[in-house]
Amino acid sequence: MRILILLCLPAVLLTGCVTAPPSNPSNLCSIFREKGGWYDDAKAADQRWGAPIPVQMSIIYQESQYIGDAKPPRNHLFWIIPWTHISSAYGYTQALDSTWDHYKSKTGHPFADRDDFGDATDFVGWYVDQSHRILGISKADAYSQYLAYYVGQGGYRSGAYRRKPWLMKTARRVQNRAGRYGRQLSSCRSELEHPGHWWWPF
Repeated sequence: MRILILLCLPAVLLTGCVTAPPSNPSNLCSIFREKGGWYDDAKAADQRWGAPIPVQMSIIYQESQYIGDAKPPRNHLFWIIPWTHISSAYGYTQALDSTWDHYKSKTGHPFADRDDFGDATDFVGWYVDQSHRILGISKADAYSQYLAYYVGQGGYRSGAYRRKPWLMKTARRVQNRAGRYGRQLSSCRSELEHPGHWWWPF
């Protein structure tokens, strides 16, 4: 623990110590076993917003591969010098500054951080709930939820995603991953609900 603190100290002074991504992101049970607290965070968002855990996690994986300080590529000055990032997207959710500020204002969560996993799952849960309320998209429909997440609720309503075949293909991957995550979660949920109690019958 002392070594970990020493290693993180320089990063904390500059940007904070961001958790490394899980070693096996294709398996939801493995993710939750490795990352203590992540299951509780995702469960809390599910309970608050009704967003299924597999849908939350599949969207987060697609956006950042579970890299807490992920940023989009940079523009280049004179095609050579790294310059500003192409957008303000940041963190697990790749939420834009404006969208994140709107979330904080609407949810009464003013100190939420995009590189905090618990805040990220709550944001995704909130966005899924908003897309359900505004557009009528089922919260379990990972395909349509991701399209609305990517192009925004206005863009989804106008059908903007239909001009982006690559996006629809990506949304299908999100859907397939959510289905796989759901099957995996069903095999380990009782273990996650009662850690350390392997004998628990339910």
